[in-house]
Amino acid sequence: MKLSEIKKELAGLECIAFKLPDGNLVPRHFHVTEIGKIAKKFIDCGGTLREETKISFQLWEANDYDHRLHPEKLLHIIELSEKVLELGDWEIEVEYQSSTIGKYDLDFDGADFLLINKATTCLAQEKCGVVEKPKKNLAELTTSCAPGSGCC
Repeated sequence: MKLSEIKKELAGLECIAFKLPDGNLVPRHFHVTEIGKIAKKFIDCGGTLREETKISFQLWEANDYDHRLHPEKLLHIIELSEKVLELGDWEIEVEYQSSTIGKYDLDFDGADFLLINKATTCLAQEKCGVVEKPKKNLAELTTSCAPGSGCC
């Protein structure tokens, strides 16, 4: 989800909820403790120089059960961050503490913001020799192998 998308969704909400990948909600007394600009410059395993810029939201829960972050307050924090940090319309990455600090992509299902598990990948598969083997449906495989058929 990009910054413009979360701003659009927040404008139509009365309350904010973040749903974890397991379906549980982040406790409603969470705070957005940081909005940051994350610039990453790196070389992939194929030797290609790459750059990416994202926006980081850090969610935190404390024992402060009496305060809830309302959509208009988060919009205000975002607008201030846009000015001070010179944010673009970049993808948002959410940090949330579980057993360790988890990083999630963000989506919206019409009611809740969804924290989506991230996964690593090789960005230079064609250069480092990673070859995806085609997946086969086991039901379509023959159960016997005749000589000369090429299945053995």
